[in-house]
Amino acid sequence: MARREVVGRYKGSAMGLLWSLINPLMMLVIYTFVFSVVFKAKWHAGDAAEPRSQFAILLFAGMIVQAFFAEVLNRSPQLIVANANYVKKVVFPLEVLVAVVTLAALFHTVISVGVLLLAYAVVHEGLQWTAVFLPLVFLPLAMLSMGCGWVISSLGVFARDIGQIVGVLTTVLMFLSPIFFPVSALPPSIQPWMQLNPLTFIIEQTRAVLIFGQLPDWSGLASYAFFASMAAWAGYAWFQKTRKGFADVL
Repeated sequence: MARREVVGRYKGSAMGLLWSLINPLMMLVIYTFVFSVVFKAKWHAGDAAEPRSQFAILLFAGMIVQAFFAEVLNRSPQLIVANANYVKKVVFPLEVLVAVVTLAALFHTVISVGVLLLAYAVVHEGLQWTAVFLPLVFLPLAMLSMGCGWVISSLGVFARDIGQIVGVLTTVLMFLSPIFFPVSALPPSIQPWMQLNPLTFIIEQTRAVLIFGQLPDWSGLASYAFFASMAAWAGYAWFQKTRKGFADVL
């Protein structure tokens, strides 16, 4: 089902699956130009020998995390409505639909990470060995995304406006996340509040293992994984509680 989700999205288009590569690259070029050329943004971290290319790599790492989270959330509101036949006619584990969307989002993430690693290898003539820890960094975010997906997909059945709200929230979350700037660039009084953003820690850890060659913050990752698993469990419980009314509404 995840493969069908990925292939079906580009079915009939001339470029096919290449769009999963073209779209993030286009956004990367635009954001890099706007922030590093127009607004003259600087990172003041890592190797500054080629600041614009380094800025693009740092920017892309943050975009990958945000794009994964946003894709799961933005697809969730219409997930049950678009698969009403599973609700009405077939005994089907509807909670699997959120897992399907998550796996499809992970597919696009893997492609983007591959592009990032290739760009980093070209710029720095090699890769950081700590990149092998990236799956451990992404696992808690995947659990959190599924928990949010279960809640949002169930709410989308009863309140069709939820899709519009989620779209706005994911856009706001992009600009409130440390994608275009490091957390250290913020005033010290604001930095603790930035940590409340669920993407902040994962973005920083992604850059740490992929770009800066640092080991993950194991204690922070364990804490994040604990709360993410609790959120996933709560979202799953909410979905199972509310699914009894799906057939009546649809």
